[in-house]
Amino acid sequence: MGARRGSSAWPRLILIVILVMLGAYGVKRFQAQTSLESLPFSTPTPAMERGVPPVLESFRCDGRIHCSQMSSCAEATYSLRNCPGVKMDGDGDGIACEEQWCGKG
Repeated sequence: MGARRGSSAWPRLILIVILVMLGAYGVKRFQAQTSLESLPFSTPTPAMERGVPPVLESFRCDGRIHCSQMSSCAEATYSLRNCPGVKMDGDGDGIACEEQWCGKG
């Protein structure tokens, strides 16, 4: 009888492992879908409505906070949307560095 119990435990163990793997896969899919919905480009911003394209380039927050420290509209827009403490939107309309880089067209 002891051998029989041990052998019947394997199918249960395999079933549990499969269920855990399916659950982990479902959680990953849910997290991926949720993170895509929370991207800043999922709803139009004032900048997008005025023709400033979404920033798809790779920039980073490195301590620069002023428009004079930027090298493009894309970089300024990225910094405004992603970096803390930047001072690039004086009128608060969501468009970065309007006088230097992302002019009001």
